[in-house]
Amino acid sequence: MPTPEGGEPRVSGVAGGQGDAGTNGGGTTSSTPSPTALTPEAYKAELDRRHKSMTAAIKGMASARGVKALDQRVARAEEALSGAADALAALAPPDAVRAQHDAYVASLRDFATELGSTEGKVGARDLCTSSAVLTDLDDKLAALDEAGEALQSAGDYPADIVDVKAARKQTRRLSNGAFVRKGSTLNGRSSLEIDNGAPRDAVITVVRGGSKAFSVYVRKKAKFKVRGVRDGNYKIFFTQGVDWDGKNKAFTRECSFERFQKSVTFKTTFTATQIRWHDWRITLHAISGGNARTAPVDPDDFPG
Repeated sequence: MPTPEGGEPRVSGVAGGQGDAGTNGGGTTSSTPSPTALTPEAYKAELDRRHKSMTAAIKGMASARGVKALDQRVARAEEALSGAADALAALAPPDAVRAQHDAYVASLRDFATELGSTEGKVGARDLCTSSAVLTDLDDKLAALDEAGEALQSAGDYPADIVDVKAARKQTRRLSNGAFVRKGSTLNGRSSLEIDNGAPRDAVITVVRGGSKAFSVYVRKKAKFKVRGVRDGNYKIFFTQGVDWDGKNKAFTRECSFERFQKSVTFKTTFTATQIRWHDWRITLHAISGGNARTAPVDPDDFPG
């Protein structure tokens, strides 16, 4: 058989195609047409389908009480906004609002991504309240609000999902020895001295039976003596952190929750010639020779 000579190597057709299908007379392939843009009514309906769930997710996060609930709601908000961004990105909006739509979707994605980072901070107890979370998200929250307002203004579209405001970052503190709660009258003979040599402020809550006897604020590197403690058996809890939120009675950042493993007993003894009572001293930091161990407490079990 003779060997072919000359010529030019050539492949015709379309990969994955059937013969000539998909080609025109010049051998070129046709492009996939762009999806038809939604009508304003249809686009508004698509936005409205997701509006309620996104708004509820942000509101739920902002109203969370307690670290564990906050952790769960930040995760839910991240999931809701990520899902909405994916769904809206697949839409073809009316041409008149394409720029606003794209900016809104991008802002949703940015906010959802930031929520993922914030969730890690809540889990690590770097952020402990919803107000601290909103402050941490301030820039992304403002950008999402702005993008939503722009889309809404362009055609009365339901994109106004942000109705919460972030406060500026603060470091609020009570005075040393300020009582957060006084559950009973301090008219006993005993005293409890608290030495907080730790690097964060603390609130010490003392519980007798099922009732809180008192809660007192002791600043870092400071001491305070509670006088007039009545006889009884007491459990001692303490939370440490930064930025005391008096309304919610919690530290907003760098929070921890602990308790002393052993209870302390205050007892007054009367004799014919003497009155004797017990005084206790506790430290919230490790010391050489210390004999009172502490243990972490689930935030939900902390006596608030």
